Amino acid sequence: MKVAILSSTPENHVKVLCGLPDVEVVAAETWDAVEPVLRAAEAGARVLCEYPSAAKEADLRAVVDAGGDRLTFASPACHGEAFAVVRRGIADGGIGALTTVLGSLTTRADAVLGAAAPYLLDLADAVLGGEPARQVYAQTNTVLNGRIAESAAVLTVRYRSGKVASFDCRRSATGTGRPAVTFVGDKASVQYDAGPRLLDGDRPELGGEDLDALMLRDFLGSGKSPGPDGQAALRTFRIVQAAYESAHTGQPVDLPSGG
Repeated sequence: MKVAILSSTPENHVKVLCGLPDVEVVAAETWDAVEPVLRAAEAGARVLCEYPSAAKEADLRAVVDAGGDRLTFASPACHGEAFAVVRRGIADGGIGALTTVLGSLTTRADAVLGAAAPYLLDLADAVLGGEPARQVYAQTNTVLNGRIAESAAVLTVRYRSGKVASFDCRRSATGTGRPAVTFVGDKASVQYDAGPRLLDGDRPELGGEDLDALMLRDFLGSGKSPGPDGQAALRTFRIVQAAYESAHTGQPVDLPSGG
């Protein structure tokens, strides 16, 4: 199987792919635009796409429409047995009726709403079965790094059924980029932590799941990937855009009933 990589950090994926049997990496380039992904989708290729750092909804929708069920968005924390167990437990009623989702993610990137919130929202979307959001409220802070881009953000999402998700996103030089989420029910709660425990504040502890490798193996496998599809990516994109609007105006933002 021939694989081309278009990524903000292509070297991270090359190492994993080169270790897989019957996989040939034919190109590995940095990208920061929707157009290369659109061309690949229109050509009929299966596409594993990172969330674009800057895009209009019309551009993202064009990619989703072209890619169809061949399109998956890169969200490593959605992969692996640990999250699968959490999802099954919630679906089986292990925590009772789900009411609240609480999560946090620390990233090394600037503009933490766009860099961190999608990966928290993906986990909530997977557990909620794609339930659309009804209202979004966000606050941001640029004081921590003195830059224009936000270095911290708090995001609250109200869903159509009344469920609420609240997320804390921060920038840190030691950020893992892996979410930790607690799902709260009316009988119990369960936590899923996708971040590796650190030894000496720097080195990951041995063991645990390599989520990037599992994501790539799921994508290259014959089965349906557990990662977010195009429609899930559109739902996440709309929430993030509404969060930026809310942070700018200081008011909650209602999402259209059809989205």
